[in-house]
Amino acid sequence: MRKTIITLLAAILISAAGSDVMAQGIKMPAPSPTQTLKQDFALSTIELTYSRPSMKGRKIYGDLVPFGKLWRTGANAATKIKFGEDVKLNGVAVPAGEYVIYTIPTEGDWEVVINKGLKNWGIDGYKQEEDVARFKAKTRKLPFSVETLTMTIDNVKPTSADIDLMWDNVEMYFTVTADIDSKIMASIDEAMKGEKKPYFQAATYYYETNRDLKQALTWADEAVKAQPDAFWVMHLKAKIQYKMKDYKGAITTAEQSKAVAAKANNNDYVALNDKLIAEAKGK
Repeated sequence: MRKTIITLLAAILISAAGSDVMAQGIKMPAPSPTQTLKQDFALSTIELTYSRPSMKGRKIYGDLVPFGKLWRTGANAATKIKFGEDVKLNGVAVPAGEYVIYTIPTEGDWEVVINKGLKNWGIDGYKQEEDVARFKAKTRKLPFSVETLTMTIDNVKPTSADIDLMWDNVEMYFTVTADIDSKIMASIDEAMKGEKKPYFQAATYYYETNRDLKQALTWADEAVKAQPDAFWVMHLKAKIQYKMKDYKGAITTAEQSKAVAAKANNNDYVALNDKLIAEAKGK
C-alpha cells in the first residue's frame, strides 16, 4: 500500500513538472529578428524598425517576394519609420509622425508607399485611403548577395539622408530631405536679440551655407574677443577670411590659432592650421 502511494505521488509530481515546462515554453531565437535604428537628422531624428528575414537558400524576388504586389518590406509586422519633423521622400512631402513603409517590388524601380496603418499585421488591414505618400525608388544590382535583409540610414548630411534596403543582390534606396534653413535663420535672428549672443554658431552657419561672409567675419571677431584662447574659433575666422580671398589675413589668423592650439597640445588643430596656411600661401 505504501509503495503504491509513493508511486502515485511521484507520477503526480512528474506530470506537474511536465505541465510547467509546457506552460513556460522553450525560448528560441526569432527567425526574423527585429532591428531598430535611430539616427539624429536635421533638427530631430529618424527612427526605423523592421524585421530581418534571411534567404535560407530561397529565391527572393519574383518568388518569396512577388513582383507587382504590395509587400510589408520585411517580415512579421510591416516596417515602420518615424520622422521627428516634416520631410520630403524623393521630393514627396511627408508630415512629421510615424508610418508604415510598404513597397511594391518590380524588376526595375520600386514603388514605396507611406501609410498610416501602424496596427496592421503585414499587409493585413491595409487601406489605400490611409496612404500618406507614394513615390518611385531606384534599385541597383549588387555585386554580392546579402543573406539577411538589411536596412540602413546612410549618407547623413545636415539636410539629407538615404534610406537603403539590401537583400539578395538588390538594393533599393530613396532620399529623405528636410528644409531647416528658415528655422535656423529665425533662431539666429531671435538669439541675436538676447543678452548672450551665439556669435560662433551664427558665424559657422553663415560660413557653411555661403551667406553674408562680412557678417560672418564680424561675428567671428566677436567670438574671438569673447574666447581669446579658443583656437577653434580663430580657425573659423581664418577659414572665413580664406573664403573671402583675404589670404594674407587668413595666414595671420591661422598662425595665431596654431600657436594657441600648440600650447593646448591639440595636434589636430595644429595640422588643420598648417594645411590652411599652406593653401593660402599657394594663392
